[in-house]
Amino acid sequence: MAILLGSIADDYTGASDLANTLTKNGLRTVQTVGIPDPSLALPDVDAVVISLKIRSVPASEAVAAATSAERWLRQRGAGHVLYKICSTFDSTDAGNIGPVTEALSDAAGGGVVLVTPAFPETGRTVYFGHLFVGGQPLNESPLKDHPLNPMHDANLVRVLTRQSRNAVGLVDLTTIAAGPGAVKMRLDSFSFRTAGVTAVIADAIFERDLETLGEVALETPVSTGASGLGLGLARALVRSGRISSGGATTADAIRPVGGLSAIVAGSCSKATLHQLDIAERSMPVLRLDPERLLAGPHEIAAAITWAGERISAGPVVIAASAAPETVSRLQSIYGREASGHAIETATSIIATELVERGVRRLVVAGGETSGAAVDRLAIPAFLIGPEIAPGVPVLRTVGNAQGDMLLALKSGNFGGEDFFTAALAMMH
Repeated sequence: MAILLGSIADDYTGASDLANTLTKNGLRTVQTVGIPDPSLALPDVDAVVISLKIRSVPASEAVAAATSAERWLRQRGAGHVLYKICSTFDSTDAGNIGPVTEALSDAAGGGVVLVTPAFPETGRTVYFGHLFVGGQPLNESPLKDHPLNPMHDANLVRVLTRQSRNAVGLVDLTTIAAGPGAVKMRLDSFSFRTAGVTAVIADAIFERDLETLGEVALETPVSTGASGLGLGLARALVRSGRISSGGATTADAIRPVGGLSAIVAGSCSKATLHQLDIAERSMPVLRLDPERLLAGPHEIAAAITWAGERISAGPVVIAASAAPETVSRLQSIYGREASGHAIETATSIIATELVERGVRRLVVAGGETSGAAVDRLAIPAFLIGPEIAPGVPVLRTVGNAQGDMLLALKSGNFGGEDFFTAALAMMH
């Protein structure tokens, strides 16, 4: 299997977001969970998105995992590798966007890497190196308070400089509007040997900006960005004539699987909390007490019992989501990492127990929650189905020990208020 485009995603929901974007723009795409086992038979595709869980781990671990994934992709023909990051640039001053970007550049022989989290379809734009969310600077938006990686600086050049060894440059909107030739000239001026720059933040406000960046990036070995940059790369590949005329199809991914349905939520975003309120009007919702989850296994056992009594009658929702002030209080008592890990572990155990009881259609809300659930279920890969909401496709398992399942892995802030009912309606 020779692939044209490889990607390394720093979390699982971001991976499915990117895989969805590539599929919508004409690339046959598969999403794997980690580096595939040699025994796993993957379909013939144009792009592979390797899902890792490296956004919040120590930088050295992230670099090791990402460079291993890069080697696997290069060995299978990938001429370009996109390091897929969150569109809110979630990271700390210790990394991991800078260290991984520099390591991937080194592995590919050096050179300047284009970096942009812009994705206008979801309201993420970059102007003079500053990230905006729905027209608000990142540090003034509701997304600034991520429980693991709060983002209080919208200046991405400054953010990336703090976590990088080398200097960080900027390609502004005026240059991008002048076309690919102007962008290439600007990148040449940032040659590492003369200016000490490895990473360059790129402005983007419109899809045409992403198309320009995709055309330029495709001629380089590495880029870093959100799914918007994936859009640009996919369209550049299609324009190049290297994609088969059949294009991508999502039909096979939504063949019926039967079984029971459930929703597990760990995200504490404002969007997910509202989606849970809406879901409660049409299906039973159990809201777990995060403090009891931290105290021991009793809350998990009670949740599984509660679900067992109801799930045969229809979908159930189990949520460990909590308001920001509750999350802050728990973090101050137990520590940020310990509290987050406890909730991820609890929700992944609950998801696995539900699958053992016959759930074959599963919706998981929250990036870290989704990663923990998929890891515990040991799902090796996904086919990409139709889009439920921007950035969230239906996923069909590949090589799954439990048999065929349909999943939706939702980043906390994605989806409309009726996302949960909409997702289940598309999963038969």
